Amino acid sequence: MKKFVSLALTFSLSSVLSMAAMAATPTVSESGNFEQRSGEDIFNSICQGCHMEQGKGANTGAGFYPALAGNPSLTAPAYPIFVLLNGLGGMPSFKEYLSDEQILEVVNYIRSDKLGNSFSTQATMDDVKALSGR
Repeated sequence: MKKFVSLALTFSLSSVLSMAAMAATPTVSESGNFEQRSGEDIFNSICQGCHMEQGKGANTGAGFYPALAGNPSLTAPAYPIFVLLNGLGGMPSFKEYLSDEQILEVVNYIRSDKLGNSFSTQATMDDVKALSGR
């Protein structure tokens, strides 16, 4: 009986952990675009895989992933917009996978106090459209 209870608890725990992992899994539409809409959802589903939880970044044997938290390079909204649209170094371009609205949302999220940044201005749709050309 103890084995059965132990097995049931193990299965239940693994199911809960699997559901939590799936919550942050990017979902892609038939068109190939990411479906997440809020900046936080986009970050958690896509960006966090490299830039780590809370945007802390990583510098490990597998590579260098810059921190987004407390990053002075994000001071001007145009910089993260440009990087998302065009890629930079090892980071791919997301222009064909994210709409201008999604780019705006995630840029304002990574520049917010939720990742330890507190820039006084927010990116605007005009900023994104000027760089995306869409």
